Amino acid sequence: QLKLWNKYRISNIPSLIFLDATTGKVVCRNGLLVIRDDPEGLEFPWGPKPFREVIAGPLLRNNGQSLESSSLEGSHVGVYFSAHWCPPCRSLTRVLVESYRKIKEAGQKFEIIFVSADRSEDSFKQYFSEMPWLAVPYTDEARRSRLNRLYGIQGIPTLIVLDPQGEVITRQGRVEVLNDEDCREFPWHPKPVLELSDSNAVQLNEGPCLVLFVDSEDDGESEAAKQLIQPIAEKIIAKYKAKEEEAPLLFFVAGEDDMTDSLRDYTNLPEAAPLLTILDMSARAKYVMDVEEITPAIVEAFVNDFLAEKLKPEPI
Repeated sequence: QLKLWNKYRISNIPSLIFLDATTGKVVCRNGLLVIRDDPEGLEFPWGPKPFREVIAGPLLRNNGQSLESSSLEGSHVGVYFSAHWCPPCRSLTRVLVESYRKIKEAGQKFEIIFVSADRSEDSFKQYFSEMPWLAVPYTDEARRSRLNRLYGIQGIPTLIVLDPQGEVITRQGRVEVLNDEDCREFPWHPKPVLELSDSNAVQLNEGPCLVLFVDSEDDGESEAAKQLIQPIAEKIIAKYKAKEEEAPLLFFVAGEDDMTDSLRDYTNLPEAAPLLTILDMSARAKYVMDVEEITPAIVEAFVNDFLAEKLKPEPI
């Protein structure tokens, strides 16, 4: 059961995922919405459609102006799932307004589309009045639902960033915006290895994560650790991308700060550094390798043994 939770990155229940029985590939991540929207099965087998097809139709500005979705041609697009009743959404929106302004002022072709999860049209209008970008009309519930289905949205706020062809660059737009307030790394192509921070720590709950703890007081220690892990992370990511699957591990380097101390305390890890771990929060399991020197060979063997289920977990 836990393997399935991790494989499909389930963060809440009930969840219903449709698969192609021949290939095992995901057809639809949000089966509950499919059943609600298509109870007769007229759209079966509910495979993913191109973004341009799903978004087709009028889009609104908060001044009442209407634009056709064809106006997005040639732009990077952020698809923003949010609601006024959600405090984290309102906090992110304030930051995102500034990010949007900076990206536009830098001459980048970028647009955001608000997909509301508000509970009334009045709430939608009040919230949308704070936003300088576009929105799917609140009355177009079918299109809002199709976008939720397309990206398998399980919680808000979620910001999906697309390239001009409508392909996903990152599903972690929320984390990227909070980590890069100057938008220097826009459009936020995913990094193979992340430096653990308050804003991206939420990703530890998405599935198994390799975390290399280092003594960040040593100059260059964190950067050296990232360089050590990166070729292994890239190899794993490429392998699963070729199979059109998500990588089974996320990769982090953790320095020394209050958040890292809290993580060590919560998972009952020793204070050693360097310390190589794989943390699986959903399974409440950890795998620990405490050695004096971490080498690429040690990391690769540790990862391969984990993927081959040769490691014995310790409880968190």
